[in-house]
Amino acid sequence: MGVKSFFEEVKAKVSPSRLFKALITESHDVIPKVTTSIKSVVTIEGDSLTPGCIRQTNFPEGNIVIIQLSSAQLKYVKHRIDAIDTENYVCKYTLVEGDILGDKLEKICYEIKFEASEEGCNIKLTSEYHTKGDFVINDEEIKAGKEQALGLYKACEEYLIANPHVCA
Repeated sequence: MGVKSFFEEVKAKVSPSRLFKALITESHDVIPKVTTSIKSVVTIEGDSLTPGCIRQTNFPEGNIVIIQLSSAQLKYVKHRIDAIDTENYVCKYTLVEGDILGDKLEKICYEIKFEASEEGCNIKLTSEYHTKGDFVINDEEIKAGKEQALGLYKACEEYLIANPHVCA
């Protein structure tokens, strides 16, 4: 098994607390409103947003594959919350099940931090791709996934700017 890590930083013009709520604590309400590529986000095991709980993201029929490692159509992914800090706006979670893992990935671990900046906040995302066997993942194979995640962050930012009462 191999591990490849990636880091991405994005600037947003919304406060860290609002983006943290939109993308993490209230994602079940906000995310399906800002993108048609996600049908729903539901807690299926444990207490919502406590370490160990499982959240399932459901995709509409015909959704494209996020990572170019599998030709399977995405139906859902399951994430386990590993740690959450609502005061410092940090969440660690692991993608543990779903078509996206295919036969080449064991899991994908994420850490997302929302830090205050002069213009709003900086979103810092670390991803660790844990591969199966001798498979080696390269940058091109996850490029589409990074672009889709960045698109989701931008869509949430625009939605929050247009709706100042949401996640306030």
